[in-house]
Amino acid sequence: MSALFPILLLAVTPIHLARLQYGGGGDWYNDPDALPNLAAVISERTTVVISEEQKVLTLSDRELYNYPVLFMTGHGRVVFSEQERERLREYLRQGGFLYADDDCGMDESFREEMARVLPNSSFVELDFNHPIYHIFYDFDTGPPQIHKHVEDEPPRGFGMYEGGRLVVYYTYNSNPSDGWTAAHSNPDQVREQAFRMGVNIVLFALLN
Repeated sequence: MSALFPILLLAVTPIHLARLQYGGGGDWYNDPDALPNLAAVISERTTVVISEEQKVLTLSDRELYNYPVLFMTGHGRVVFSEQERERLREYLRQGGFLYADDDCGMDESFREEMARVLPNSSFVELDFNHPIYHIFYDFDTGPPQIHKHVEDEPPRGFGMYEGGRLVVYYTYNSNPSDGWTAAHSNPDQVREQAFRMGVNIVLFALLN
């Protein structure tokens, strides 16, 4: 991890997670309680203290580098400006981590934008033995199926690497973040799987 995000796990104050506000018509703001709920679960179950206060950031925000993990989701088109692409590229290269969760509808545009952000990288499907699936809880078949948006296709998890480090994790046809909120009335066992995957994602992001 870059010195830009120093000694995160030894910090006296809680770590803050941030939701990314982006342009293009996608509802970046949906399920606003999802990230605070995940933060509470991480603090309860691990030794890492996460603030339940969600910060909303754009890629142009001067505070961007104060937040080691960015979360984004939505149902629609994702559009970054050239300046935003440059900022995200530098953020990732300096130690930041982006978790993107397709809530059905952002896949094509998100992939297009990330190809511009990291032109020397590309999405690869992560092997099921990747540490992100085993760092705290075990997911022997990859990301859980919280909501199915594409029939006849399993939930999938993709990553982008920069300098040998996983800097972007992207879930498709899985939608863990929908399980972090009670708004969708998911069964308890489904929400539990969603929270467990969320714990793994954040811990991996902070420790690698």
